[in-house]
Amino acid sequence: MAETMLAAVLHKAHDLRMEQVPKPTIENPDDVLVRIGAVGVCGSDVHFLERGRIGTFVVEQPVILGHEAGGTVAEVGSAVTSLRPGDRVAIEPGRPCRRCEFCHRGEYNLCVDMVFLAAPPVHGVFAEYLVWPADFLFPLPDNVSLEEGAMCEPLSVGMWAAARAKVSPGDSVAVLGAGPIGLTALQAAAYYGATTIVVTDFVHTRLDAAKRLGATHAIDLSEADAVEAILDLTDGRGVDVSFECAGAIPSTQQCIHITRPGGTVQLVGMPSVDSFEIPIYDMIGKELNVGGLFRYRNCYPPSIAGIASGRIDVKSLITHRYPLTECPEAMAFARDEKEQALKVVVCP
Repeated sequence: MAETMLAAVLHKAHDLRMEQVPKPTIENPDDVLVRIGAVGVCGSDVHFLERGRIGTFVVEQPVILGHEAGGTVAEVGSAVTSLRPGDRVAIEPGRPCRRCEFCHRGEYNLCVDMVFLAAPPVHGVFAEYLVWPADFLFPLPDNVSLEEGAMCEPLSVGMWAAARAKVSPGDSVAVLGAGPIGLTALQAAAYYGATTIVVTDFVHTRLDAAKRLGATHAIDLSEADAVEAILDLTDGRGVDVSFECAGAIPSTQQCIHITRPGGTVQLVGMPSVDSFEIPIYDMIGKELNVGGLFRYRNCYPPSIAGIASGRIDVKSLITHRYPLTECPEAMAFARDEKEQALKVVVCP
């Protein structure tokens, strides 16, 4: 009889069940069996729980959620030489085909046949084990925990956003939205050399975290208008780079107004609608560089290095921990308690 493992399985919106499912086994010589040690609850997990879909990804059959993970190597395939049992690793959750045009161009995050954990119908890692290619498992230094390894996933989003926006030493930056992604984007911007970093949000605890993590200014949107406040701080010039990290229509529109002529608007958050109005003439007249962002590429090594060096702090973003058996409660807490929760972590 095949071995089983415990997993959190989403059957449809609002129907998340703890179940015994088959434990994965190594079939490809380049693959590795990882025992999962920590998994972050992402906003996308909550979105799937609440709506059963994100864009074209629809829960049509039971699926295991979770894609932000760190774990310990339990077994390696016959061709794996880079890892051995007992190694602690961060898991990059995308497995590209390595054959398409975009993979050959080095743009593997745009792979047309990408397999991404917890993107239905692909199972994720709210479970005890995962089999994954060795190429997308990154060893953790001794001073980096499995929880920090799991945080490399949201940090990679922030690092890729800063790289895409070409943040340079001395730049002024605005981060609209101080959730976990916004807080990693602000740290990534500082890592790349930004010296003025303005963060906006409605939630006081998140603004406090932003100031602790390097924001030079934190704007409470319940007390001030983002556009007026940021233009006032920059003497009407605007910032060099703005990051939209809230996935909200107003903040996306605000980015056009707060970014200096010739500056960059980097869209990071995912709005809940397919289209909406933007001030197009302002965008054209200011010759803004407006960029999309889809996950990340080649960001795990610098993310791990930034954490190991102490220059980037992801540990303090973890505010609550739950055992795997309480994954439904962890998801509900992350959804309902935004004043308290920054990053909720499930520990199998």
